[in-house]
This record gives sequence, structure tokens and C-alpha cells, in this order.
Amino acid sequence: MSDMTRDGGCRCGQVRFRVSEAPRVTMACHCRGCQQMTASAFSLSALFAAEAFEVTAGEPVIGGLHGATRHFFCPHCKSWMFTRPEGADGFVNVRSTLFDDPSGLEPFMETMTAEKLPWASTPAVEGFEGFPQPADFGRLMGAYAARAPG
Repeated sequence: MSDMTRDGGCRCGQVRFRVSEAPRVTMACHCRGCQQMTASAFSLSALFAAEAFEVTAGEPVIGGLHGATRHFFCPHCKSWMFTRPEGADGFVNVRSTLFDDPSGLEPFMETMTAEKLPWASTPAVEGFEGFPQPADFGRLMGAYAARAPG
């Protein structure tokens, strides 16, 4: 395994996954759907190229959204593990708190701030009232890659 490799899994451990590269960008989503699915103020995630992501044990199932955007869960403990976003077929959005070591994955950007709970805050340096446009992601990924370590 390289120093870019991270392993993670669901709460019960029946489904495990691995990423083999650094994230392209990290984020917090404040939309009502994420609030409801996490029973929290926002969801945290890290975006990876699809070819750098693999499920190494178990078989996740689709839950939450079942359409073009698909949320994947552990069939046993129901942990929301990752999302394959609509229009971003080459990427997987992994719930960053499910990594065995989630350090260094604080959100660089936050989305859906129009639905943000007034008391919720993150250290994100970029913010969007809605979701960023596909054309924004090149700039965001470049800025994330160029940020100072830590």
C-alpha cells in the first residue's frame, strides 16, 4: 500500500473499501437530504476518481437516492458509505468519517449553505448556496491540491 492509500468501512465492518489516491476535494453538504440521512447538521465526504476506489469486502446496497445519483449503504448496519453522483461518472464521493483514519479530511468546501442550520459551522474555505456547477470543479480541485498541507 502507498502512503496515499486509505482503508475504511461501515460501522459493523461487514463492508470495507480502499482508496489509492489523495482526495480530489473534501466537502460538507448542508442540504436537508444529507441532514436527514445523517441525523446531523451536514454530511462530510471526500471525492475520489472512480478508478482509485474499490470495495474490498462485502456488498453495499443502494439506499437513500435510487436514481441517477445513487447512495450506497452497508446492508447490515445501514451506514451510508459512498455516493456515485449524477453527471460525475468518473468519481465516487466517500463519507470521510468512515475511513479508519479520517485525519486531514476536513471540508475544503461546503455546499447547500442556503439550507444550513444557523449554528452549524465548518472550516471550509469555499462555499456555495447550492451545488457547484460542473465547470466549478476543475478550479476547486486545483485549489484543493494547491493548498498548504494541514
